[in-house]
Amino acid sequence: MKTQKEKVVSKTKKPAAPAATPKKTRNSTKKTVPTEDEIREKAREIYYERMARGEHGTPEDDWHEAESILRGL
Repeated sequence: MKTQKEKVVSKTKKPAAPAATPKKTRNSTKKTVPTEDEIREKAREIYYERMARGEHGTPEDDWHEAESILRGL
């Protein structure tokens, strides 16, 4: 007497749906207020880049440029 073997068919799993990510909104009119430490750090970065290029400037110019960049002006 022959016994029939059952075929085991594995179902393929559907890939999990990606998690819903919140949409990023772009507020170009929103201006942020950087802290003094953030401005100082950015001004230092601007200073070193300016020195590497061999350009003249003042610390005040670097500070004002850092403020403008960080505030999004």
